[in-house]
Amino acid sequence: MSAARAGRDDDPDRLYTVTGGRSRAHNDSFDLVTLIVSECEPTPGMPSEQARILRMCRLPTAVVELSADLRLPVSIVKIVLSDLLDTGRITARHPRTSKAPPAPRRRGETPAAQLPDPTILEQVLVGLRNL
Repeated sequence: MSAARAGRDDDPDRLYTVTGGRSRAHNDSFDLVTLIVSECEPTPGMPSEQARILRMCRLPTAVVELSADLRLPVSIVKIVLSDLLDTGRITARHPRTSKAPPAPRRRGETPAAQLPDPTILEQVLVGLRNL
């Protein structure tokens, strides 16, 4: 038999409770590489997943890292993050945004500013292999 997979094989009732019965976040503010930064400390009575996220995000942390550390599916983490964003407890930083005007390029060529950093890609690959 195969080992249980974290998040995927969790009790569905627990995931239902964590999300308040929702199956997706009500906004599209998050993708896998969105960096999350907490704006406050956890408060007493706060759901444990929200409190853990606030503690983990004292420094910018990617959504995919949160999912792995919390051992929850990304879709569930996005719902919890959406709740935190709505209450102003976190901010979301999108690393792809740039204020510089796009440089002219040849047809079919990807601008260097839009290419991911190879170091980050290597770290993601290592993380995926460890799953």
